[in-house]
Amino acid sequence: MAKIHHLFLLKTSLAIAFLLKGFCDGKVMMEYIGATGAPVRFDNVPIEDGIDFHFILGFAIDADPSGNPQNGTFSPYWVSSLSPDSIVAIKGSHPNVKVMASLSGWSLGNTVLKWYNPANEQLWISNAFDSIKSLVETYHLDGIDVDYEVFRKTNYSSGSFSYCIGELLSLLKNQSVISVATIAPFYNTVAPYIELFRNYGDVIDYVNHQFYTDKVRTPQRFLNDFRLRAQQFDKAKVLPAYEVNGRGIQGDRFFDALKLIEENGFEVNGVMIWSADASVNNQYYYERKSQAFLLNSTSSI
Repeated sequence: MAKIHHLFLLKTSLAIAFLLKGFCDGKVMMEYIGATGAPVRFDNVPIEDGIDFHFILGFAIDADPSGNPQNGTFSPYWVSSLSPDSIVAIKGSHPNVKVMASLSGWSLGNTVLKWYNPANEQLWISNAFDSIKSLVETYHLDGIDVDYEVFRKTNYSSGSFSYCIGELLSLLKNQSVISVATIAPFYNTVAPYIELFRNYGDVIDYVNHQFYTDKVRTPQRFLNDFRLRAQQFDKAKVLPAYEVNGRGIQGDRFFDALKLIEENGFEVNGVMIWSADASVNNQYYYERKSQAFLLNSTSSI
C-alpha cells in the first residue's frame, strides 16, 4: 500500500506541475538586470510562482572591452554577481524562472555600439551561434533577447540585420540551444525590427518594445502607442514596458495604462521592466505590482 500511495502522490504532483506550467505560460514578466554595474542579485527580486519570470542579462556583446567589433563572437559584460552558480540557485528556488542574455545594448563604456553589416554573413552567423551556445552552456541560459539600438542609415536597408539575426535565432531554436527569443525595438529602430519580425516572427516569442522612449506620459497616449506597436508587430507578443525612475509614463499611471489597454479589448500578456538595478532603491515596487496585476488579470479570464 505504501508503494501504491507513493506512486499516486508522484503522479498527482506531476499532474499539478504540468497544469501549473500551462498556467504560467499565460503571463510573463521580463526584467533586465546587471547592465549598470550595480551589484544586483537575482534573489533580491520578488518572484511570484504563478508567472513565467524571465531575467534578461545585460549584455552579451560582440566586441572586445575597447568596443572593437568581434565579428559575431559574443562575450558577457553583465555584473559578476550574476554568476552561473547564482543562476542555478534562482532556478532551483523558482522553477518558473528563465534567464536570457540580451545582445548588444546601447554602449560599452563610452563606446556606442552599432550594428555593422558583416563582410561575411555566414561567418558572422557561425561565430554568433558558437559563442552564444557557449554562453548558454556556461550560464545555464534559456534564451536570447536582441537589443541592437544604433544603426547607420544604410546598415539595415540591405536586409543584413534581418537576415543575420533571423538566421541566428532560427538556428539557436532549431538546434534546441534556446527555448525563447525576444526583440527590443524602440521608436528609432522600429524599421529594422519590423523587417526582422516580418521575416522571422515565427521564432520570436515576445516584443519588448521600449515604450518609455516614446515620450508618452498619460494612460490614453500609452494606449494609442500600444495600439500602434500591436499593428506593427503582433498584439499577442507585444509587452507593455516601464522604466524605473526614468523616461515615459511614471508611477501608478503605468498600471492605469495597463487597465486601459485591457478595457479596450487587448490582452496584457506580460510586462517588461528596465531594470532590476534601479529597483533596488524602491524595494521592487513595480515588479511586485506588475506581477499582482498580471495574476489578477489572469484570474479574471
